[in-house]
Amino acid sequence: MKNTLKISSILTWFNLIVWGLFVIILLLFALSFHSIAFLVIAFFLSAIVLHNYAALQLQKSIRNPAIKLSNHTPTGIRFVGFIALFLGVCYLANGFQVLKDPLGYLKLVQTQAPELFKTLPVANIREGGAIALGLGICICANVFLNFRLLRWYYLVKQSDIS
Repeated sequence: MKNTLKISSILTWFNLIVWGLFVIILLLFALSFHSIAFLVIAFFLSAIVLHNYAALQLQKSIRNPAIKLSNHTPTGIRFVGFIALFLGVCYLANGFQVLKDPLGYLKLVQTQAPELFKTLPVANIREGGAIALGLGICICANVFLNFRLLRWYYLVKQSDIS
């Protein structure tokens, strides 16, 4: 379980920093462009940040059993974790689709904003797909590991009571 805790801790900090920056950038875009769309996207992506914060609380409680876990943290890990897992699966699917057909994706984005994506090379599209795939894997793996750690925490807590 030590390896699971280490891997989960690394993924939690990685996701917390990366997705925290994404949410902050989206909030700044929402303020500067007066756009509700950026605000809604930031709201949904904040589920990943909230899940990682709750996971840090769980990991702290596992490392130091004297620190009790809040009553809301397990619910947050489960409920917000499912939202984060959904977003991770969406990123996985997006990454697979982009890597499968980068030219089709390039044509799609060129029809939506031709002036922005006129000179975009296919290699950049592939890099974006690989990054989306990697981020999706990090999110999904972290959520599954935190679900497993939460179950292990309850089993240890239950055996201590008995």
